[in-house]
Amino acid sequence: MLDYVERLTRTNDIHLAWKIHCEAMARFGFDRLLYACNRFGDQGLRGSPDDYLLLSNHPAGYLEGYIGRRLYLHAPFYKWALQNTGARSWGSIAPEEMTEGARAAVEFNHDFGIVAGYTISFPVYSPMTRALISMAAREGLSQAELDELWERDGRTISAMCQVLHLTVLQLPYPVRRPLTARQREVLEWVGAGKTTQDIAQIMGLTATTVEKHLRLAREALGVDTTAQAVLKASLQNQIFQLSA
Repeated sequence: MLDYVERLTRTNDIHLAWKIHCEAMARFGFDRLLYACNRFGDQGLRGSPDDYLLLSNHPAGYLEGYIGRRLYLHAPFYKWALQNTGARSWGSIAPEEMTEGARAAVEFNHDFGIVAGYTISFPVYSPMTRALISMAAREGLSQAELDELWERDGRTISAMCQVLHLTVLQLPYPVRRPLTARQREVLEWVGAGKTTQDIAQIMGLTATTVEKHLRLAREALGVDTTAQAVLKASLQNQIFQLSA
């Protein structure tokens, strides 16, 4: 556990942190993981994929179907995670949870050999944030065997997943359109309360050029206002970060 915590919390790369976590969970029998976090809305993962972070070691074909076709929206444990925190065994699905959409999601998982596992829904630190991790057991490991394992090691596994979650929240998100150095700088000055004229003077630019950088930053972040850009860039840890 100490080795895991030290390795994870010392990295400043989100992909390396994820690799460390996947290797650790595989030793417990969970070899396919999916972590999702949305810090820019209260609608879980229903919005644009650009608004939430997704980390997974599932094969591309699975992700294209389960995420791309949005089957996850009907999965019983996704719905559970929006309203609850903690860990839940996949063997605890109640009959009333098995809607037509839920059956389609479960059958899709079974087609990929995903039949046993656990889902952890992380504590909500703000009304804007939702995060969960879905952990599928390696093939051949039954849900009954997994539940026995969880009885013994569940607290340790949950704690390690929580360390991953808190670490990820501090690291820059791997976004499709990262901000340029200039875009980051102008947003940081806006966040510090500076006007366009102030920023132009500080950076040695014209006000028109500052406005251009702000416009391009809004486009890259997919928002309409500069205030939204500052908030989203901050939540994605794209600004107010030390350079590598």
